[in-house]
Parts: sequence; structure tokens; C-alpha cells
Amino acid sequence: MNHDNTKSFDWKCRDSWKMSAKNTFWCLIGCAIGDNLTILYFQRFSPKVAMWLIMLLASLGGLISSISLETIIMLKQMPFKESIKTAFGMSIISMLMMETVANLTSIVLVGGNRLMLTWGSLIPSWFLGFLSAWVYNYYKLKRYGTSCH
Repeated sequence: MNHDNTKSFDWKCRDSWKMSAKNTFWCLIGCAIGDNLTILYFQRFSPKVAMWLIMLLASLGGLISSISLETIIMLKQMPFKESIKTAFGMSIISMLMMETVANLTSIVLVGGNRLMLTWGSLIPSWFLGFLSAWVYNYYKLKRYGTSCH
């Protein structure tokens, strides 16, 4: 892997796309758990809270659940302290990308409607969130040889 020559970067490596897809999928599961549970809570119990606040809290919930899930997965490979540090350090940018794209997609699709959790908004938001993070994770894997799992 050539780390300093941008012109030779290879976007066509099937193995790296597969590995980065697997890593991104775990990130998606973790983010979706915390994000969607937070939105569901506010839909059910506090429907008058401002949408921007719900989305901010949902993103935070998604980050926390994703880091937690990835830490648990990495405990098979390393001690707890190293697992949580690795989960946070290697995944935070892709998680932020995923959360931002997924939540913006939901907001656009529901048009300000308080009922954010519908299949018509969830599937596209998960898909676009996944795609945004997958490209970044591929790049990071190819460029630096680093991945979350």
C-alpha cells in the first residue's frame, strides 16, 4: 500500500470494498439502534420537543450505541481500554457522517412530520447513511490500512 502517492490510489479493490462494507454495516447497526430508539422515545413520550433537538439527541444516542457495540466486538481481539479507544478513534468520523446523512435524509423525506420512524424514511436514511460512511471507510482502509474490526 502506497501511503503518500495520491495518484496511485485504487478504488477498484473488491476485497477492500467487502471489508469496508462489513465494518460499515456494524457501524450502521450500532448507530441505528441508539438513533432510532431515541427518536421513538420522543415520538411516543415527548412529541412537542423541537425536531432539531430530537435529531441532535438521536445522533448522540447513535454514536454512543455504535461505539458500545464496536467496543464489544473488538473485545475479542484486545483489552477493554484499547477496544473503546480504537472504536472511538477509528470510527467517529464515519459515524458522524452516517448520522448526519441518515438524519438529514429522514428530515427531508418526512418534511417536518413528527413521525420520523416510518419504513419510507428509515430504509432510505439507513441506505444513504451507510453509503456515505462506506466510501470513507474504504478510503481509510485502502489509504492507511486501518479499519474498525
